[in-house]
Amino acid sequence: MKRSIIRRAAALILSLVILSAISLSLAEQKSFTIGIAQFAVHGSLDNCRTGFIEGLKAAGFEEGKNVTFDYQNAQADMGIAADIANKFVDNRYDMIVAIATPMAAVSLSASDGAIPVIYTAVSAPIESGMADENRLGLGNTTGTSDQLPVRQQLETIRAIQPDAKVIGILYTLSETNSAAQLAAYEALAPEFGFTIESSGISTGSDIALALPGLLTKVDLLTMLTDNTVVQYLDTVLDKTDPAGIPVYGSEIEQVTRGCVAAQGLDYSALGRQTGAMAARVLNGEAADSIPFELIEESALYFNSKALEAMGLTLPEELAAAGTDVAQ
Repeated sequence: MKRSIIRRAAALILSLVILSAISLSLAEQKSFTIGIAQFAVHGSLDNCRTGFIEGLKAAGFEEGKNVTFDYQNAQADMGIAADIANKFVDNRYDMIVAIATPMAAVSLSASDGAIPVIYTAVSAPIESGMADENRLGLGNTTGTSDQLPVRQQLETIRAIQPDAKVIGILYTLSETNSAAQLAAYEALAPEFGFTIESSGISTGSDIALALPGLLTKVDLLTMLTDNTVVQYLDTVLDKTDPAGIPVYGSEIEQVTRGCVAAQGLDYSALGRQTGAMAARVLNGEAADSIPFELIEESALYFNSKALEAMGLTLPEELAAAGTDVAQ
């Protein structure tokens, strides 16, 4: 009798061990579907996306193994952005990755807390209503911010153009991140002897109309991480180059395309940082328990050909510290 009980107990224990092993194996094999929603087509946001995928892979989540990506681009159109976000929610994806402030805003609205939204390239998460003063998500969200190094940019501009007085800034009226960046420039510019002349636009087609008047009032332009304006950078340069007005970028891709210089952020690194945060959420952490993170180090990038075309000389100490990305 005792032997029979022992055998049954042993069999039960063995069954439990096997079931536990199967459950663990299934958990390890769980696959996630992630919707990647990018607001516009331009180099910095593209780098965020590829960096994000690299960051997830480094954390153990790899496409074709345990992750499926659905990548969509809104082409800087808010209507398309909303459609993309609603599609991801309707499909009940495991996570939405929103690249740029407008995309993050519509994704949070569409998901209404049902799906974690991990954002990147959001310059002002607090001002945009995505996070509280402790950097915690107001909703099922967290992410990374590409807050501009405004002080370093102004220092660079002053070093290159010691006699300049007025900085021009184009920005999109509907982008809260752009309004926050403009306010930062307006607050700091007087310390460096500058005034700011700004012009707000509603759509990319407004840029060609706004620029002629703005260019008569300024010594140079500096770019924000404004998604619409960055997407139309070629239009900006087509107007500024003949007028002899230098344009300073907000990241490396813009300098490669013809801006004279920038104290820029590494958007690939920002994306990898975001991927690591997303992995924490996939592993069970609540998104709104993870404070959003900043990428705080900037680097100087300059375009020697663009500088020469504008008759500008980069001081030796800046040239030694920076990277020439002229093509």
